Amino acid sequence: MLEWAEVNFEIKVKPTDESFPKGLHFSKAAEYIALQKALAVKADAVHNEIILAADTIVVLNGEIIGKPKDEADAISILSRLQGTTHQVITGVAILRGEQQIIFSDATEVKFHPLSAEQLIFYVNKYRPFDKAGAYAIQEWIGVVGIESIQGDFYNVMGLPVSRVVKELEKFKSGSQSI
Repeated sequence: MLEWAEVNFEIKVKPTDESFPKGLHFSKAAEYIALQKALAVKADAVHNEIILAADTIVVLNGEIIGKPKDEADAISILSRLQGTTHQVITGVAILRGEQQIIFSDATEVKFHPLSAEQLIFYVNKYRPFDKAGAYAIQEWIGVVGIESIQGDFYNVMGLPVSRVVKELEKFKSGSQSI
């Protein structure tokens, strides 16, 4: 998505704990995890390098729906999402030196009801085990199963790109790659 926005970047991955303190509001939980990811990368960063990290959560009926543990869990999660509206919240942390911009963006997604056969097909073919809410909107299930969205489509994919680009403008002086 950053390539589409013509933002120069390099991917750096550091394993990071995705837990968060109890009692945080959903948006603050996503922001907290994004910040932990950014800080993990910052430990090895070059001076004045811009670091961008994000984390996406799915919230249904006041509960965070995480990544599925296995095929049965993925089908169960998707069954719960059918015919309902849920929130997709992405927390974003942008760091450079001592500067920090931390925010979250929320998008409401409504699923059409889908059959058990459709859910099984999706899980077996696309294996969404690393996806919050057990789905990726840019895959088959998004094309067939999404009735409507309110908010940023790219946020549901995992990064509110338009807002990220606007926030990166604040770091424009100096290095422009992230």
